[in-house]
Amino acid sequence: MANTSSRTLRLLSLLQNHRFWPGPELAGRLGVSPRTLRRDVGRLRELGYPVTAHPGVDGGYQLAPGAALPPLVVDDEEAIALAVGLRLAAQGAVAAQADAAPGAIAEAAARALAKVTQVMPPRLRRRAEAVAAMTEPGTWERPGQAPAINTDVLASTALACRDTERLRFAYTAASGERTQRHVEPHRLVALDRRWYLVAYDLTRNDWRSFRLDRIADAPQPTGVPFRPRALPAADAAEFVRRNISATGTFQVKALVEAPAEVIRQRIGRWSTVEEAGPARCHVTMTPPDNSDWPVIALGMAGADFQVIDPPELTERLRDWSARFARAAAQPGG
Repeated sequence: MANTSSRTLRLLSLLQNHRFWPGPELAGRLGVSPRTLRRDVGRLRELGYPVTAHPGVDGGYQLAPGAALPPLVVDDEEAIALAVGLRLAAQGAVAAQADAAPGAIAEAAARALAKVTQVMPPRLRRRAEAVAAMTEPGTWERPGQAPAINTDVLASTALACRDTERLRFAYTAASGERTQRHVEPHRLVALDRRWYLVAYDLTRNDWRSFRLDRIADAPQPTGVPFRPRALPAADAAEFVRRNISATGTFQVKALVEAPAEVIRQRIGRWSTVEEAGPARCHVTMTPPDNSDWPVIALGMAGADFQVIDPPELTERLRDWSARFARAAAQPGG
């Protein structure tokens, strides 16, 4: 849904900035087939945008002259998805993976976020702006199935973070124990396809991180404001990483045959990189579960490496290597 909504916004932007678009050229700009373009145009019309189609060989699309455009119409989930995606792109979580001009991509995402939120209805704008402002990207999104997140939980916690308002919610721990929590929310963190709320737990008198997919229902604001406390970490993302490491998840250590500064630029946001000589470095990663993303990150280092720990990772490397070798041996490989 987020991809469709983003493409629809792009289509609307192109139509607004160009009086007439030949159909093939417009489809090419969007990277879609003519059939998909017709569906997207139909969706714009359903939302109230007066798009005129001109049939024939030289046919194309344009907005009706002099038409007053209605506000952007998206539902709650689409609004939150757009705000989150554009915010993470603006902060570099997406741009870091692009090959060309990551700074330009981040700047464009920030501009798009401002435009999108301005044309949302007030209620959705408030929720989307809160989620965007209160989210910190912790690292890249690894492959795999992400836990389902209730958008009401996401929006409610974001609003409470922004408004410095205490929250109450029911929370289910990894052990299955269900407890009632009373917290002072600080920030949301998007880390490895999971969402976390960093907050000060008033019952335990300490800082905690809570997985949003373990919060049963939308948290209840208490109406009680609070003065923000000093977080015992450089930022919320670092606090979550440290908590995950302390819960006993495995740690990956590798010796990479490249200068530390080079590796920091390539995979530093996903790992800790330390000098190990003039042209080699130690890389440490702490994934939140027994996942394959350290294999991907080490592959992206673009240099030879040796796994120091854990031994199980070597077996995974053999499995990945065999699959890549089979793929390379296929016709055309």
